[in-house]
Amino acid sequence: MEHSPTTGTRHWEALFTPFHLGALSLSTRIVMAPMTRAFSPGGVPNAHVAGYYRRRAENGVGLIVTEGTTVNHPAASLGVNIPRFHGEDALAGWAAVVAAVHEAGGAIVPQLWHIGIERAGTGGEVPHPDAPAVSPSGLNLAGEQVGEPLARGEIGAIVRAFGQAAADAKRIGFDGIELHGAHGYLIDQFLWAHTNRRTDEYGGSLVARTRFAAEIIRACRVAVGPDFPIIFRISQWKIGHYDAKLAATPELLAELLAPLVDAGVDIFHCSTRRFREPEFAGSELNFAGWIKRLTGKPVITVGSVGLGSDGNAETADLPELAARLAAGEFDLAAVGRALLVDPAWAAKIRDGRTDELLPLAQEAFATLS
Repeated sequence: MEHSPTTGTRHWEALFTPFHLGALSLSTRIVMAPMTRAFSPGGVPNAHVAGYYRRRAENGVGLIVTEGTTVNHPAASLGVNIPRFHGEDALAGWAAVVAAVHEAGGAIVPQLWHIGIERAGTGGEVPHPDAPAVSPSGLNLAGEQVGEPLARGEIGAIVRAFGQAAADAKRIGFDGIELHGAHGYLIDQFLWAHTNRRTDEYGGSLVARTRFAAEIIRACRVAVGPDFPIIFRISQWKIGHYDAKLAATPELLAELLAPLVDAGVDIFHCSTRRFREPEFAGSELNFAGWIKRLTGKPVITVGSVGLGSDGNAETADLPELAARLAAGEFDLAAVGRALLVDPAWAAKIRDGRTDELLPLAQEAFATLS
């Protein structure tokens, strides 16, 4: 393990170069990945939440993507302490988070979220307990019928809720937004053939399955104007379905991405379980690398960055990460569990203090960080 600041900086200096895209200006290429914590009482972010994000910003994280925060729809959330992005109390809480991050020199975007059918069977306390879980075809991720297909009118209401959340994000000072279109949540449920069996304009062909996502992106673009960054998080895998594929070939992936680009995505946040793994046979490009090649858009890679094979904090993969970033395969790198545990992770990497990295055994105490 490296201890020398000079050696450490040389190994991964690409991670600590600035990134600029329009009005978005980041001091480093390190992104804090969104990680749900359910630490916002009644859905309202408090001073603890503001301090939690501030500590990462003041320790070298260029861009913070907040934990998933739910749009204004009764079935959007699965817990009363998951932060929401509607209501003046919650928005005031988020404004304080933004101020704290900006004071520390960082940039921050909210991840706007609707869980869709994943609300079904959660039990416990949920907002609006009488609201049924929703999905494109009433199917859960296992393909079981557990509800009714979303009606067109309700689809429109959800699209408008995302647009309003985007407008509010800009109003209270965020640096952009991220739309959660991954991991089997509502937007992804429309994208995935396994959960979208609709025969109207929102289903059928691969391109038709992108319609819901594209309508949300367009609604957000109208709400925020041309220069406010829109990030779209996308994944092939789903929770509990790690071999799932939205697109089995680069050609199909290009077909899926084109309507999202046309609708106004600026950056794709490309979620994989391990960033080192190639996405398609015959190429070493990972998922982010393929999306950058196919769209020409900047991309964020993510997937076990800074973790060893045993799941503990490690730096062995960081030279490869930095080299691939420097080569242009991707533009930014998101870090999840390592940053959840250690607010100073990025600064320790930057300064070569890798012997000070906190082990992931500390994860149970991350709520105090």
